[in-house]
Amino acid sequence: MAVAGGGTKAGLLFKGPRAASRESYERSPWRLLVQIRLQTARILRGWSRDVATTIEALIVPIALLFTLDIVLGKAISQVSGESALYGSVPMVAMVGAMSGATVGGIGLMRERTDGLLSRLWVLPVHRASVMFSRIAADAARIFLTTVAILCVGLLLGFRFRQGIMEALIWLCVPVVFGLAFCALINAIALYAAKALVVEATGLLYALLMFFSTGWVPLAQYPSWIQPAVQHQPLTYAVEAMRGLALGGPVLAPMAGLLLWVAAIVAVCAVPLTNGYRRASMRG
Repeated sequence: MAVAGGGTKAGLLFKGPRAASRESYERSPWRLLVQIRLQTARILRGWSRDVATTIEALIVPIALLFTLDIVLGKAISQVSGESALYGSVPMVAMVGAMSGATVGGIGLMRERTDGLLSRLWVLPVHRASVMFSRIAADAARIFLTTVAILCVGLLLGFRFRQGIMEALIWLCVPVVFGLAFCALINAIALYAAKALVVEATGLLYALLMFFSTGWVPLAQYPSWIQPAVQHQPLTYAVEAMRGLALGGPVLAPMAGLLLWVAAIVAVCAVPLTNGYRRASMRG
């Protein structure tokens, strides 16, 4: 018994420093950055090979932009006195950011069901790297989608009449709101039992699109719904991006958009963190 006890104590003494070394290795800031880069590349490669992601994040928004320009472009320009592209291009960029988030949420559900999140939880990697890499991948996806939509808009006649700095901020607006929307979709995905629940969120951004000033000017809506249209996040984004490209108010709509972003992140932060931990520890 004494030998066994001594052996046990010796084993504990031997394993202590090794466990501490492994823990410090896993929590190393440098390792976190390396693992975020590797896992972000993994997610982006998966999306690039997935037809549904390409269609939802790129093909559908570009087709929508062409359709809006052909069907409503002249009518909106006559009503507003300016090119409809200054509303439709920002709106479609925002829709692209949100529609891609739905596909990303379904992919997260697939990783949870397949057990990938559980395997990553027990591997010697920084546990925060999984969520941070998904944020980085979403940011890259939204930025690339925004650039692609902007290029199509430029072919149709969209132009920046302000400076280069305003153009760069214009590109960042969909990324900022898109990441907040991704947090909402991912939180839903981690608790949803079926992909249909995540797919149903498409109704949300469809409503935001149809009831925004990117579709038609605010005055064209019935007076009773104008306050809701004016103060919803997509309208704030469109008006801020219109001001950055064409000229006009930027500070007020940008402040409204950032308040929406802060509210969404505040609501989703705890459910997202707890949902990820629960999904990673199953099985």
